[in-house]
Amino acid sequence: MKYDFTSIMDRKGKDAVALDILGAMPGFAPDRPKDGFDVIPMWVADMNFPTAPSIQEAMVERIKHPAFGYFRMRDEYYASIIKWQKDHFNVDNLSKKDIGYENGVLGGVISALKVLCSNGDNVLLHSPTYIGFTNALTNNGYNIVHSPLVKDESGTWRMDFEDMEKKIIEKKIHAAIFCSPHNPTGRVWEKEEIEKAMAIYKKHDVYVVSDEIWSDLILEGHKHIPVSSVSEDARNRTITMYAPSKTFNLAGLIGAYHIIYNKYLRDRVQKESSLSHYNDCNVLSMYALIGAYTDEGSEWHRQLLEVLNTNVNYAYDYIQKHFEGVTLSKPEGTYMLYLDTSEWSKRTGVGCSELLKRGNDCGIAWQDGRMFVWPDSIRINLALPTSRVIEAFDRIDKYVFNLK
Repeated sequence: MKYDFTSIMDRKGKDAVALDILGAMPGFAPDRPKDGFDVIPMWVADMNFPTAPSIQEAMVERIKHPAFGYFRMRDEYYASIIKWQKDHFNVDNLSKKDIGYENGVLGGVISALKVLCSNGDNVLLHSPTYIGFTNALTNNGYNIVHSPLVKDESGTWRMDFEDMEKKIIEKKIHAAIFCSPHNPTGRVWEKEEIEKAMAIYKKHDVYVVSDEIWSDLILEGHKHIPVSSVSEDARNRTITMYAPSKTFNLAGLIGAYHIIYNKYLRDRVQKESSLSHYNDCNVLSMYALIGAYTDEGSEWHRQLLEVLNTNVNYAYDYIQKHFEGVTLSKPEGTYMLYLDTSEWSKRTGVGCSELLKRGNDCGIAWQDGRMFVWPDSIRINLALPTSRVIEAFDRIDKYVFNLK
């Protein structure tokens, strides 16, 4: 491979939440391991790979100029987004006016909801639910109504359209958050599923905030369909959030963007986003996106997907073979696994809290999946060198699920 996805990057002391806050936030961050084990970071949803060189090159070139005063977004920033959306998702007719900067996806979601809702309004979300949505909506006075996903006979997560419509009617819902690909399950929604959901939203006049931050991380055999692309009504009913942060490991730089085709919504979201006077891009963040959304960035991204496919296949097969009673749907996108440990716990009498502790003790810094509004579950980040994934599952086998 041209790019380095095999070296074990030392992130200690480099401001990495994934490593530097272990043991400091009980109930949120994993505990530190027992003596004799190093930490394998598998919880926070960032990657343990160096970012694409084109990103650092673009930032370093800008740093050479010794002034960092007020600035305007370059046309190149918008052109890079338009080209990326065209090349990767076959998006036509996207123009500069449709794109707006957001400091982050969650902030963009709240700005959108402030346009669509009043405080105290009900908002529809699928569960399991990304904890960021839970915190952001709760902190801003919105009432979350969950429509649980269900697994079909093959174990694939599906939307329960009947439940969605029932709750929209009963709870008088006019705004929904759609997560595509879905976090934390890793489900990549098919076009027909999105069309059916959007038909329900249209029928009941529900506007949609679509979080598509994971859209670049689609695994083999699957394809991302932008929610706004499935119909003309969806194009005008959807406020979509994107960012390069998951794809290129840039969360610490801050920077996301929205795509809104409906002028009425776009003008109001942009106004709402501006009211805090904090929703402004960092000049280096702008250059990071420009460096990411290049031909070299695309080549790096293709190689990343090869590694993620290898890791997901290894982890899924290992769990199926070695951890009887642990169930999961094979991710179709993202680099996260979402394990259901309920059957294993019933069989052994060992609960989810003890499982998490066993993992932490042997250096597996994984995440309590119950905070995603689903019982007896664990979330695992696989964006590490394959050698570390292999080592991690060897430890999970010996010290967690098959502890003698």
